[in-house]
Amino acid sequence: MNDQKYDIIIFGATSFVGQIMTRYIKQKFNDNSLSWAIAGRSKEKLKKLTNEINASEIETIVADANDENAINAMCNRAKVVVSTVGPYALYGSTLVKVCAETGTHYCDLTGEPQWIRKMQDKYEKLAKKNGAWIVNCCGFDSIPSDLGVHFLQQKALKKTGQNCNKINMRVLKMKGGASGGTIASIINLLKEASRDSKLRKELKNPYSLCPPSHNFTLFQSNIKVSYDEEYENWVAPFIMAAINSRVIHRSNALSGNSYGTDFLYEEAVLMGKGNIGKWKAHSINIGLASVMAGLIIPPTRWLLQNYILPKPGEGPSKKEQLSGEYELLFTGTTSDGTKVKCRITGDQDPGYGSTAKMLAQSAICLAKDVPKNTKGGFWTPATIMGDKLTKRLITHAGLDFEIIGP
Repeated sequence: MNDQKYDIIIFGATSFVGQIMTRYIKQKFNDNSLSWAIAGRSKEKLKKLTNEINASEIETIVADANDENAINAMCNRAKVVVSTVGPYALYGSTLVKVCAETGTHYCDLTGEPQWIRKMQDKYEKLAKKNGAWIVNCCGFDSIPSDLGVHFLQQKALKKTGQNCNKINMRVLKMKGGASGGTIASIINLLKEASRDSKLRKELKNPYSLCPPSHNFTLFQSNIKVSYDEEYENWVAPFIMAAINSRVIHRSNALSGNSYGTDFLYEEAVLMGKGNIGKWKAHSINIGLASVMAGLIIPPTRWLLQNYILPKPGEGPSKKEQLSGEYELLFTGTTSDGTKVKCRITGDQDPGYGSTAKMLAQSAICLAKDVPKNTKGGFWTPATIMGDKLTKRLITHAGLDFEIIGP
C-alpha cells in the first residue's frame, strides 16, 4: 500500500451519519493520536463542516463516488477508508474495486445483501491478492447481532465446553427513527428484485453471503407473529433480521464452522404479553408488509418517498439522537439443552448516533488493532475484529455486553 498519510479517511463525511462520525472522531481524537481526513464530492460542504466543528486543520479531499481516478488518489493516502455513501448498490462499487486493487482496507454500514454478494463475486480474489480487508455491515446492521453471537458463543464455550447450536435474538427496546439512507437502500433493493428473478431467488437464501463451500443446508425459519414461550411475549418480525442473519452465517463459515454446521439463528421483536401484545405484533407485521408492498408499486412508492418516509440526508436532532437507545437479548442453547443468555445495550438511537460511533470504532480498530499479517478478503466484524472491537465499543461507543440469567 502506497504513501499512506492517514490512518483513516471518512468518505461521505457530509452525509448525515458522516457528519455525526466526523464530530465524534474530532471529539475523541483531539490529541493527534489518530491521523485522519474527510472526503466527499463537494469542497464547499466539506469546508463548511470543518468550520462548524472548529477543525480547519483537518484535510478535505474532493472525490466523487464514480470518479475512479479521484477515488484511487484518495485510497493511496489511507490505511482505511470508511464509507457512508449509500445506497451502496448505486454509489459504492467503485470504491470497493479500488480498495481491492490498491490493498486499502475498507468498512461501511451497508445492509444491502445483493450488493455485498456482487462485490464478493467480483473482488474477493483481488482483495485477497492485495491484502485488502473489506468489512461490510459495520453499523446497527449488523454489529450488535454479529458481535452479540460471537460474545455469547465464547461465554457458552467457557461455561459448558460447547458452542450453542441455536441462538435467538429478541429486540426488547429500540428508540430511534428510521434512517433515510436505509429507506433508500430498501427501495433500491426492491426495484432490483422486481426485475430480476435470480435476485429474488437469492434473497430467499439465508446463506447467500457465505463462501460457496459453506456446506450449510439446515432450513432457517423466518419469524412470523407468534408467542415466544422463552420470554412469555408475542413477537413480530424484525426488519434487520434478513441482513443480520446472513452476516452471522458468514461469520460461522469464515470461522471454520465454529458455531456448527447445524447452527440455527433467528431474530424478532418482543411486543408484550396477552391480547395487547398479540395486537401490537399483528399491527407491526401488517404495517411492515403494507410499506413493503407500497414501495414496490411506483405510484405509492412516490407518495411514500415524497410525503411519509425520511429521505437520505435527513435524520433526528442531536437531542433525539441522545435520547435514543436499544436493548437486545440473546438466548443460546447448546446441543444438550443448556441455555446461555446475554444482553447488549446502546446509549443512542440505533440508526444514527450509535451507528456512527460503531462505524468509527470499526475503522479505527482496522487501522490500529488488527494484526498486519491478517489475510485480505471480505470479512465480517466478528471474524476480523471480534473481541478487539467489542472492547472498543464498550470503552468508547456507549455499548454494553453482559451475560444474564443462570
